[in-house]
Amino acid sequence: MFDKILQRDLVKQQQDSLYRQRKIIEAPSADNKSVYLKTNTKKLLSFCSNDYLGLAHHPDVVKQFKQGVNIYGAGSGAAHLVSGHNRAHHELEEILAEYTGRDRALLFSTGYMANLGIASALLGKGDVVYQDKLNHASLIDAALLSSALSGSQFKRYPHNNLTSLARQFNKNSTPPTARKLVMSDAVFSMDGDLAEASQLSSLCREHDAWLMLDDAHGFGVLGKNGAGIAEEYALDQEQLPIYMATLGKAMGVFGAFVAGSNALIETLIQKARPYIYTTSMPPALAHALIMSIKISQEESWRREKLRQLIIRFRCGAEQLGLSLMDSSTPIQPIMIGHNKTAMKISQALEAKGILVTAIRPPTVPKGTARLRITFSADHSEKDIEQLLSALDEVQSLCL
Repeated sequence: MFDKILQRDLVKQQQDSLYRQRKIIEAPSADNKSVYLKTNTKKLLSFCSNDYLGLAHHPDVVKQFKQGVNIYGAGSGAAHLVSGHNRAHHELEEILAEYTGRDRALLFSTGYMANLGIASALLGKGDVVYQDKLNHASLIDAALLSSALSGSQFKRYPHNNLTSLARQFNKNSTPPTARKLVMSDAVFSMDGDLAEASQLSSLCREHDAWLMLDDAHGFGVLGKNGAGIAEEYALDQEQLPIYMATLGKAMGVFGAFVAGSNALIETLIQKARPYIYTTSMPPALAHALIMSIKISQEESWRREKLRQLIIRFRCGAEQLGLSLMDSSTPIQPIMIGHNKTAMKISQALEAKGILVTAIRPPTVPKGTARLRITFSADHSEKDIEQLLSALDEVQSLCL
């Protein structure tokens, strides 16, 4: 009976074109660029990686990682508060704090765990967390978990609608001592647009609310030096007190961090359960990330190249009549609508050697299935032309 019930649900997912399958990637291509992938059947030009700066296979980062393994071994062996806080971890935290202009930074194994840790450590009974309706699942789950465990309230406002958020602040009947925390994506991962960071910061300060931005898709990409949304909008630690970003996207490795005041970091060390009760990331990864950050800071041409690739793609896509979303970031979704059509286009592109993932509910709202195209500094102008040509050929078949 157990398997029959599960199998029935799986069949329903297949019928609704919502079934997901893993694709086994054998290795990057011989040139060690993450945009060219090999499966067991073919070589694919990928437009669905978050390796925005092309650092995942950068020879200096790989060399640094190997050096880290030789120095520190394969794993840390313990949680940070036991015996797992290595010199490489500490050095990386200091570099991240300086890079983002914050007092301190704290490493987490994943962005998901960082978001869970922030909410669980900062919120208690009677406190309120406010979130954008298009936030990443990790932010939503963080609020739900905090609500279930501590009794905090969870409220959501329409996407980037700060007027609605202001109304919610004004209607709030909680005691004056209640904490108010606004949690939002900085770059929305499925739409590619930005949070209204400056206005959001001003609104939060006006209503004595704390602002937290998840900059998973902005760190390394936004800002003159790649320091993310805070640098892009010149938000200091007081204006943006809680800053989180991941290290497995533009930085090309793995992990996440939270940056802010000394009091914030000490609070997370003492109270964030995902930090306290998890084995720390392998120090070799932290050692490799030090090189990633160095490259991000020194090679600003990677961000400029991304901007040029995005402009070229958007110009070409508009000429083809494709339905683009309002994004200036490396995340460039093409709105399709129907799940089955999105899957059909994705499969047709793959047959032409192009890998683009079809994103469907519940990752995005019902009726908004899309092709989520992402760019990397490893892409070339020729790659963009190949993508546009393939889209031109398949859209008549599928759209």
